[in-house]
Amino acid sequence: MKPEVMAQSGFAFLDRAPFLGIAHRGGNEIWPENTMAAFQDAVDLGYDTLETDVRATRDGVLLAFHDDNFRRMAGRPGHIEDSDYRALKDVKVGGTESLPLLEDILSAWPTVCLNIEPKHDSAVRPLIAVIRKTKALDRVCVGSFSGPRLQRLREALGPGLCTAMCPSEIVRLRLASYGLPVGRFQAACVQVPVARKGVTIVDRRFIAAAKARNLPIHVWTVNEAPEMKKLINMGVRGIMTDKLRVLKNVLEECGLWLGR
Repeated sequence: MKPEVMAQSGFAFLDRAPFLGIAHRGGNEIWPENTMAAFQDAVDLGYDTLETDVRATRDGVLLAFHDDNFRRMAGRPGHIEDSDYRALKDVKVGGTESLPLLEDILSAWPTVCLNIEPKHDSAVRPLIAVIRKTKALDRVCVGSFSGPRLQRLREALGPGLCTAMCPSEIVRLRLASYGLPVGRFQAACVQVPVARKGVTIVDRRFIAAAKARNLPIHVWTVNEAPEMKKLINMGVRGIMTDKLRVLKNVLEECGLWLGR
């Protein structure tokens, strides 16, 4: 099923394709998540949109890493925010891979877009600096669970920054889906799970409310082909997945894979 054509948003990140296949943390089928090897695998498969999380070291170096500690991914104690970068150069994600700098990811694939989530307040200033340094404003989208964090980024980088909704904006969109007046949104897109804490978020009413406001919905993190197909048929405009080959196959079947 081909998605209905939406009006142009004015953001290159959103307007370059009718449907976005997004490599969540680069994928984890072969390589550990949020590593240069994982991102390279996604790019080699043809993905032109990567998703990553960022945290800043104590001395302000911005790294791609999700968790608030190293136990799950590196089997050692410690936190990025409490360490200087030089002390983390021996950290091996999954036992083999170094912690990647966001700047290196943006520089390695200059035509690839990045969906970025700053996981801590300390990551905001370095993220602003990296986006400016790499001149990547038109190929990034930033999302966060923190409204104030997003607002700092919007104010610093201006209206050219593509952002996804924070939780309070998502609640307002849900209210709008029931016909309540909620005003305008600063966000350019909606990035949500199908459900959270047992409560369904993505249903036809929610999708219709977003469509009426020209806000594409991207759903995370979807790893099963039947659910991917169901969401595509419902009208979502993007899917984040760990299982890159599964999503690629589904998008090829649906005539939506544009790839690199």
